[in-house]
Amino acid sequence: MLPLAQAELMAQRFEASLATLGELLRSQPRNTEARKLQGDVLYLLGRDAEAEQAFEAALEIDPGHEASRYALGRIYYQQNRLDEATAAFLQLVEENPANYRAHDNLAVCYAAQHRDDEALRHFRKALDLVHKDHPTYDVVYANAAEFFLDRHDDQKAFQFAAEAAERNPLPARNFFLAGKALARLEKPELSIRWLEQAAALDPAYREPLYWLFRVYRKLGRTEDAERAVAKFKELSKTAPPRR
Repeated sequence: MLPLAQAELMAQRFEASLATLGELLRSQPRNTEARKLQGDVLYLLGRDAEAEQAFEAALEIDPGHEASRYALGRIYYQQNRLDEATAAFLQLVEENPANYRAHDNLAVCYAAQHRDDEALRHFRKALDLVHKDHPTYDVVYANAAEFFLDRHDDQKAFQFAAEAAERNPLPARNFFLAGKALARLEKPELSIRWLEQAAALDPAYREPLYWLFRVYRKLGRTEDAERAVAKFKELSKTAPPRR
């Protein structure tokens, strides 16, 4: 029944997946993978408290279940429960030093707490782990780019964002971060290419439009600036901010 629940999840039939998992867990209440999948489905439905309970149940059965602890850490981070998130990811890297995703997320947690030395140490560890062995993993490069943007080291930010886009040219975030860095480096013509690509990849992503407005205005492209800011304002009515 677990494969059926997984297939229903992949088909975005979330309620059906939950029902299948409920039936499975009634006969196998200590099925760790079923508890983890239940948490994933609940999370996608926006039922965070129940998802947290499902991940905790999986960890009660198997305290070494990496995927459940990782998922729990992500929920903690998204709820700004930084101490709990840090503890979850720290436990993961202590138990498995090769868990590059945990190092990446631990770095992000430390960065949010302005513990920059620890953040950089875990960014470096994650980057070392993915450099050759995981050539398509781009997220740590984007996270590092955002870290350096927040600290106004725009040249480093661009380098990391460009590497993220090279590894994975699908996420709009990679192009946005590169374009923002170039705009702050006073390279408006170059920044436009990256920002326009970000906007094309995700038309609902409002942040590239704001920076396009700024760059177009700087270059005297008034009509383009007006179109960008109008679209930005339209999206701002409904879309939550992203970075």
